Amino acid sequence: MSDVARAIAAATSLAASLGLSADDAVVLHNSNKLALRLTPCDVLARVARVGQEVAQNEVELAGRLTEIGCPIGALEPRVDPLVYTWDGFAITLWVYYEPVTPHGSSVDYATALERLHAGMRKLVMASPRFTDRIAEAKEVVADPHRSPELADADRVFLSSRLGSLRRAIEDRGVVEQLLHGEPHPGNVLNTENGLLFIDFETFCRGPVEFDLAHVPEAVCEFYPSVDEGLLDECRQLVLAMVAAWRWELGDEFPNGRRFGEELLRALREGPPWPTLDAMAARYGAP
Repeated sequence: MSDVARAIAAATSLAASLGLSADDAVVLHNSNKLALRLTPCDVLARVARVGQEVAQNEVELAGRLTEIGCPIGALEPRVDPLVYTWDGFAITLWVYYEPVTPHGSSVDYATALERLHAGMRKLVMASPRFTDRIAEAKEVVADPHRSPELADADRVFLSSRLGSLRRAIEDRGVVEQLLHGEPHPGNVLNTENGLLFIDFETFCRGPVEFDLAHVPEAVCEFYPSVDEGLLDECRQLVLAMVAAWRWELGDEFPNGRRFGEELLRALREGPPWPTLDAMAARYGAP
């Protein structure tokens, strides 16, 4: 049985054990973790191998953000808000939201993100810093066993760029706060309740421009008081980090290797720095 089939079996068995009818599962997303719509109970199950997830912190954060009215996808209310383990998988259960069209506007996106950031400023909880994610990317680049297909020249270039951007951003000494970590369009749902953010597994503390570096350029135009110089540095940083992860052995991102090559090319070509969604649209990444 494949890992995907085992993950689906684990999610449906867990749901049934909790009294949720789960006769079928539709794969909504399959990258480094699996997102499933379980029916007929209409639950979103997110599944990862035990040890490859930080779901407990995500569940705690999501519960607290829901309590203060932030625009996020909520945990499934019919079961306890826990990280469940089944057959070697860590599973969290969430409300499934039927998508609506047309997609929300850039103004709506910016407003929802501003509301999310305002809510996150109210929370006090332990969290990684954005620099921890830079360190993780540098570890992938530095270890040929973890990134065996990355050329030596690219390895040196990417490591240097990650280090210099970290220093440049930290030297600015800007205010940092709790962030989503990856509020790109793939982590935004357009629902009858408005735009909702999902997938807080990479939440961290940093400047709001780090979050803005993940969203379409038009969205940034409607977000108030953006430091454009810092945003440029954060966009470069995001391109470099994502490039590093695309070269990691075992990365399951569709068209990942090609995307990694194009990200390196964009970093070498220089400004204006493209956004992730523009790069994905240009090179066929999801």
